[in-house]
Amino acid sequence: MRRLPVASLFIYFCLLERSHCNGSLQDSMEDLHARFAISLYQTLIETENNSNLIMSPVSVSMSLGLLQLGARGNTLTQLEEGLGYNANDVQVQNFLLHSQSEMSNTSQGMWLRQTCTLFIQSGVQLLSEFSQHAAAWANSTVVRANFSQPNHTLSQLERAGNHHDETWHVQAGSSSGELSGSGEAQAEALWWGRRLQMALVNTVAFKGIWQKQFLYTNTQNLPFILSDGTAIKVPMMYQATEVGFGQFRTASDQRYTVLELPYLGRSLSLQVVLPSERKTSLSSLESQLTARQLASWDTGLRRTKMDIFLPRFRMQNKFNLRSVLPAMGISDAFNPTAADFTGISVEDSLYVSDAFHEVRIEVTEDGTKAAAATAMVLLKRSRAPVFKADRPFLFLLRQINTGSILFMGRVMNPADQTP
Repeated sequence: MRRLPVASLFIYFCLLERSHCNGSLQDSMEDLHARFAISLYQTLIETENNSNLIMSPVSVSMSLGLLQLGARGNTLTQLEEGLGYNANDVQVQNFLLHSQSEMSNTSQGMWLRQTCTLFIQSGVQLLSEFSQHAAAWANSTVVRANFSQPNHTLSQLERAGNHHDETWHVQAGSSSGELSGSGEAQAEALWWGRRLQMALVNTVAFKGIWQKQFLYTNTQNLPFILSDGTAIKVPMMYQATEVGFGQFRTASDQRYTVLELPYLGRSLSLQVVLPSERKTSLSSLESQLTARQLASWDTGLRRTKMDIFLPRFRMQNKFNLRSVLPAMGISDAFNPTAADFTGISVEDSLYVSDAFHEVRIEVTEDGTKAAAATAMVLLKRSRAPVFKADRPFLFLLRQINTGSILFMGRVMNPADQTP
């Protein structure tokens, strides 16, 4: 059975010593989430050059929303401006929690869940109001920890990071985002343990089956043109089916196409975005992507029978958001003298030391790696239009009814599976 085996996310925050909406709340929140997702994506790609990339905007925003519940003063203002809304607003909370509940749907062969675990240093007193809000926020739980014992704490963080990841082994290790176990990582963790007061672990795990599955017997090795013009051979999946398809233009009149592949149950879909002209670089399209562009896809996609060629791809990314979020205007939270998290605890020295974001995704027919056994299968060509992702492209995994972007990224080289 065709399966998207797993997309999993690990985001790690360490803390040391009202939305003005036009139109309906859902439309406004969808627009704000899209703006945040694009801003986060465009900030990340500034340092990633021509590499593959994946991130989860919804997980980062939900984690920042949890911090908002305990932020005060200018720290709260920056978080509100960065997200575009205030998570303390009751209507906003109700909308986000409703969206969150839909992420736990396990029907129709789909599995999608997000959780937050807040680790608190023993002895740190939380305000009861924050504890109550945190308990109701994004499946949050509060766990007491002793950060002066790094081995025990790392084990707790690792278990939280792995809780919903049955296929990939995601480990929470050092402050550099590397896997735990090395002497250097343990030494660094020991140094952290002397100062660490609070850690927030957020996980998102997803498994899904296409509404119409790709057959691995139709996969064959075909050329994929890299951004520098080099051609490589990659396993290219194929199917002829009816999908959502549309042609669009950017503000500078560059043409691009969007293909939408629904998952079983049609509550989630994968959107693949490809420049129409081979000479148009993906970076040019990325720089012009806007929330308005994403909104236009909702009405601009039409059901079309097509021949679809999509490469298998697998990737993972790790980011230190401490260097990313300040570029988006969220800086006081990382400043020990300016941070104001007095809504979390009576402790007056809490600030965000680091924020790590790790994401993994794999797209194949059925999870097998036996590409060689099915290579070079000849396909009977039809007269249907062809969507061929044989050059760098964007992808977005979205919740159809809310428009939330769960995962967003780009494939520059499907053969690059470097962790």
